[in-house]
Amino acid sequence: MKFDYLLVGAGLFNATFAALARKAGKRCLVVEKRDHIAGNIYTRKQDGINIHLYGAHIFHTDDKACWDFVNSFAEFNRYTNSPVALIDGKLYNLPFNMNTFHGIWSDVVTPEQARKRIADQAAEMAGKTPQNLEEQAISLVGRDIYELLIKGYTEKQWGRACTELSADIIKRLPLRFTYDNNYFNDRFQGIPMGGYTAMVQAMFGDTEIRLNCDFLANKKELSALADKVIYTGTIDSYFDYCFGELEYRSLRFETEKRSCSNVQGVAVINYTSADIPYTRSIEHKHFEPEDKAGFEAPYSFVTNEYPADWKRGDEPYYPVNNSRNGELYKKYAELAGKEENIIFGGRLGMYRYFDMDDTVIAAMNCFNQQESL
Repeated sequence: MKFDYLLVGAGLFNATFAALARKAGKRCLVVEKRDHIAGNIYTRKQDGINIHLYGAHIFHTDDKACWDFVNSFAEFNRYTNSPVALIDGKLYNLPFNMNTFHGIWSDVVTPEQARKRIADQAAEMAGKTPQNLEEQAISLVGRDIYELLIKGYTEKQWGRACTELSADIIKRLPLRFTYDNNYFNDRFQGIPMGGYTAMVQAMFGDTEIRLNCDFLANKKELSALADKVIYTGTIDSYFDYCFGELEYRSLRFETEKRSCSNVQGVAVINYTSADIPYTRSIEHKHFEPEDKAGFEAPYSFVTNEYPADWKRGDEPYYPVNNSRNGELYKKYAELAGKEENIIFGGRLGMYRYFDMDDTVIAAMNCFNQQESL
């Protein structure tokens, strides 16, 4: 049987593409090397609580068409992301807002005072062009915020000193001069009730999915099954690393069941101290407080998230943005442009960090482009 599209990867990008293709009467085959669908937004119910197996994911967007699209496959709750940062036994609100500023500087209580304190501290970079991430951060928020809430977290996240990281990684830092702890500015945000896996399954519908199927090990045979291939794996692996490896950062997760109904009082705590090896802890039940049975259970699940160096065989979570990788990706993108009937999509195929709404919108655009040819 010939398919219109072979979708490599069963994550959000291809789930979006498949939903649009089914609506248009197209036939798709999905191949996924993991033993489950939904990629890194995969959730699994354990003892009545949905666990985000690959880290916290909160859907947020300003795009109403995107929001309406995902809501057609799941009902979303009204979850508001309000994480906190913990260092030296003290909690600070994120993103940086008036609660944060007052927590750092007890004499700062008005927006005008906060703006002045930040400007005074950032003045040490006046007239200088930031040469690295540390200098860029100080130029934006001053030294106190950088030292407390950025330095340790960022160095753990990237596995190298801030002075060795590109200034381009932090082009801007959100500063909120209000006492509002909502992390996102987007009009719409929430988490699908019942978890992301159920939403992605609804998006795929009756599309045929083959799990534990390695596309690259069977590229020729699988590609022959469809007119076009939508590939969401790593672009460098598709070309057998002919120009060398692109760099990625990976993550490691340790999840523990705790005999306490409410461990940390919030879904996410960031640990910004360099001497704590993980970057954040996630208490999953707080993502779905409307699920009374799970939320009120006398136990809870907490996951610690550890950044890790990536090597072949590990899961690549996000690209390392620097000039070396930018130039290398251009070479692979040029090769990709010469491929017939194959489209590279998603964060790995396009070597780009995507929020979930970016992923959905990119997949929508990809489908529309293909159907207009």
